[in-house]
Amino acid sequence: MRPQLYRLFGEIAFPSYFVLLVAGFMFATAIGALWARRIGRDPDVIIDLGLAMLLAGVAGARIAHVLFDGYFWDYVHVCTNPSLVDWNITKDACLKPPDPPGWLDFGCSQGSGARAVWDEARKVCHPTQTNCFAWAEFWAGGLTYYGGFIGASIAAWFLLKRDRFPFWKAADMAGFAIATGLGFGRMGCLLAGCCFGLRNDGILGLRFPGGSPASESQFKQHLLTSMKETSLPVLPMQIAESALSFAIAGFCLIWLHPRKRYDGHVFVWFVILYAVVRFLLEFLRADDRGGLAGLSTSQWIGLGLVAFAVWLHRRLSSRRGLASSSPAV
Repeated sequence: MRPQLYRLFGEIAFPSYFVLLVAGFMFATAIGALWARRIGRDPDVIIDLGLAMLLAGVAGARIAHVLFDGYFWDYVHVCTNPSLVDWNITKDACLKPPDPPGWLDFGCSQGSGARAVWDEARKVCHPTQTNCFAWAEFWAGGLTYYGGFIGASIAAWFLLKRDRFPFWKAADMAGFAIATGLGFGRMGCLLAGCCFGLRNDGILGLRFPGGSPASESQFKQHLLTSMKETSLPVLPMQIAESALSFAIAGFCLIWLHPRKRYDGHVFVWFVILYAVVRFLLEFLRADDRGGLAGLSTSQWIGLGLVAFAVWLHRRLSSRRGLASSSPAV
């Protein structure tokens, strides 16, 4: 586990997850640009598209995290009344100086990340400074994939319309490019220690160092006596999702794309395949992800996206059928 991949000038920290996320976007954009050149389209459109989708995707992922991952009222209270925010961390972690200064992460606390006070009576930590922009500090962690997917899709729709680039052709490219980026992003999750799985004492179990999100979660469950202890072995779901994302990318690019029946066919299958994979993997994850009626937020969104993909398949395939049956003029 390595939450900070490196530091610039010894001061500016670069979180592993965000570095791998950006690397994934860059790799996906490069694949898209090569694809555009191969089909005789302007690759600069795809490069602009990649940058726009990165920005819109991060914004959407952050907003979804704030709204749906269970920390909404923490972000509200840290702006209006920080004493109402409870951090269930140890006293030492609570009083630890910010590293790096000014960072605040409700999802993966490794130290308070802000000036804080220890409540001895309740054994919890409270921040003492208001921060009305904590919800926007995406670099501190807390990004939800489906929020990013929706945000990036909206940006792509408007940008491709502006550039008069066939939207569904580009969507097919996105089917394998996004899956490739996801493979990189989940390796960033492994380095950050988040998105961990259920406890597993078998050969698949992976231990995370003290102070990791897994150790924090197990400490809260009274499975560990201190957050500084190495976690009990858990399933490395980050590796599983990364491998399956690369597999989906390979399937969409190598097998499905040459055989697609209509523009948008690859995208439809990407949405369905990832939603099914994510739905199943969610049952094996142990981190806090929000949810309702026994299903996580991502599982509910995934069900909605599968229904949308089925509808889209019928619509696009029927449109192709009508076009092919129209008499030539």
